[in-house]
Amino acid sequence: MAETYDSSKKNVIIVGGGIAGFNAAKQLSAKLSSQYNIVLITQEPYFVYKIALIRLTVADVDDLLNKVFIPYDKLPGIVHKVGTVTSIEESGSGQGGNVILEGGEHLPYAALILATGSLWSGSSAIGITDKEIRQNVQDWRSKFGSAKHVVVVGGGAVGIETVGEIRDAYPDVKVTLVHSDSQLLSAMYPDKFRRSIEDKVRSRDIDIVFGDYIDEFPESGQTVDITTRRGQSIKGVDLVVPAFGTRPNTAFIESLGSGVLTETGTVKIKPTFELLHHSGIFAIGDIIEWKEAKQAAKAPKHATIATTNLISFLSGQPQTANYGGQPEMIVIPVGKKYGAGYLDLLWGIHLGNFLSSLLKGKTLFVSKARKDLGYQ
Repeated sequence: MAETYDSSKKNVIIVGGGIAGFNAAKQLSAKLSSQYNIVLITQEPYFVYKIALIRLTVADVDDLLNKVFIPYDKLPGIVHKVGTVTSIEESGSGQGGNVILEGGEHLPYAALILATGSLWSGSSAIGITDKEIRQNVQDWRSKFGSAKHVVVVGGGAVGIETVGEIRDAYPDVKVTLVHSDSQLLSAMYPDKFRRSIEDKVRSRDIDIVFGDYIDEFPESGQTVDITTRRGQSIKGVDLVVPAFGTRPNTAFIESLGSGVLTETGTVKIKPTFELLHHSGIFAIGDIIEWKEAKQAAKAPKHATIATTNLISFLSGQPQTANYGGQPEMIVIPVGKKYGAGYLDLLWGIHLGNFLSSLLKGKTLFVSKARKDLGYQ
């Protein structure tokens, strides 16, 4: 996609090109590109399919390096701009404003969607530029490939998937998972499901240390004995991988003024996805303050409601589409053939190894992601 603007049109800008952002861009392009420039700003030069990052960085499997970095060039009617937004400057009239990019460029907007997603830790924090991303992938593969005892810190979905991928790729490596709670995952999920995923992890010969923390992370390649915060010794560790989950990528949004973010960095929104007290600015995806799990599967509905209300805003009509949440559904692979899932429907539906593998673990939806961006 060439970075080409029609100077006779105003801009509708989407900041962030993850699943939430590119869905919003596609929907706006289909409905507004004849009237507005639909501008998608991303830090990375292409879409990074983050659901596959753990498998990608643990080992060279399924040719993922050539599949999970997907250009935006097959999305019609969208101007793709690579850059980092550092602040937002609203106009005095309360209608529109500018996003300011690193380097000082001001890009005017008539309406704005923020979809900047999460900041990741450990092997999923792979960088921004193409050179940096590919080098970090190779570095992590080398670390995992040479390790004899890997300690993964964090027993949420990221940590669980990480230990599963390590076990698939390196059957003889010792793997220990350290988690601060007394059960894996969070109390958002029922105990039955949490016990089920623990059983799947233990069935793969992975040790679990509950109710404890790792405070020091040694350099990879050094074999050391680690002492946990509570005094437990973990012997002969040569790789420690933080897998604390994510935090919202929202620092630049504070430029809108105090009160726009919560104490945890999420964006305060109305049920329309419009920011409180900031007309024409919407936020979707992982960055919003909403009582639900942060999951990619929820992003398309966020995008649909936000774009509907954005179009109403531009036409001067009331915003009538309200978000009421979505059922909690999660599938956590522990490698390709193992895992568990939970769907908060009816009486609560639990999935075992077979369906977890079929629905997610085997392929991680890579082909679907490529198709959504116009690639086969």
